[in-house]
Amino acid sequence: MNRRHVIAAAAFLAAPFAARAQDAWPSRPVTLLVPFAAGGSNDVVARLIAPVLEARLGQPFVVENRPGGGGSLGMGMVARGRADGSVFLISSASNHVFHPLVSGDLGYDPREALPAIAMLVDVPNVLAVHPGFGVTNVQELIAKVRATRGGVSFASSGVGTSNHLAGELFRLRTGVDLTHVPYRGGGPAINDLIAGTVPMAFMNLPTVAPPASDGRVRILAVCTAERVSIRPDLPTVAEQGVADYAVRSWTGLFAPRGTPAPIVARFTAAVREALAAPQVAGRLVAIGSEPLYMPPAETEAFVRQEFDRWAPVVRAAGITTQG
Repeated sequence: MNRRHVIAAAAFLAAPFAARAQDAWPSRPVTLLVPFAAGGSNDVVARLIAPVLEARLGQPFVVENRPGGGGSLGMGMVARGRADGSVFLISSASNHVFHPLVSGDLGYDPREALPAIAMLVDVPNVLAVHPGFGVTNVQELIAKVRATRGGVSFASSGVGTSNHLAGELFRLRTGVDLTHVPYRGGGPAINDLIAGTVPMAFMNLPTVAPPASDGRVRILAVCTAERVSIRPDLPTVAEQGVADYAVRSWTGLFAPRGTPAPIVARFTAAVREALAAPQVAGRLVAIGSEPLYMPPAETEAFVRQEFDRWAPVVRAAGITTQG
């Protein structure tokens, strides 16, 4: 047997072992990396699905928070991570689309470096205020800001996030004087809104809904184009007199480029089952998110459409990572 035949035979024998190794995934704990601080909407989703995935796949699913850089720090760690099924990214419109658009070159393109496992949830943005700020609707807020010398600060979950974009678009559409105060995630931002350190915030509904339910903060409006089915009682910013205004977020699951197809297929199927589990679907709706499963190809097409949709908006609005 010559050398070429030996190599071919070795490859033939090795293939079933490689396939079995991938089919057996996971054989060790799996990390779900959240690129924001604990307490935000991405973190909530990750911690809801992790125990269900553990039960279905037989290994621990560990949620790890790596905040910083508007979500780019944690996202970069996964984009450059090992493609062996050990780590995945719980990503959002904020870090996956908006931050790359407003901050420039990250050294990689999320559309290429982070293939999709699945879309998880649709997450509405909301405009909320501290109850002591003394406003109950958007027009009262606009009047209050205009009457305040030096304007008013608004909180978001980070520079270049969907919350940041929501605030900047509100400033542009209304002409009011607003100063952006970025935080390292929705958790720290909502804590300061509750404390009254900042008077208003643009944040994801799942982060704001719990303290709003007991009166610690007040939701004035959702930032979506239409009212959301899970909270039809909340009016939109647009219907309260701010024309041409709409921002929405989402949360999805992504892998390092090169993750083997059998791992992606098995994980996608498990995620679909997890989102359909009553304890997950019911809880997501209760906290203000809507389960939105999409398979990998559909998720990747959706992400590309998001880049195409928002790139001209960011350019026209002149939104940058400065301020």
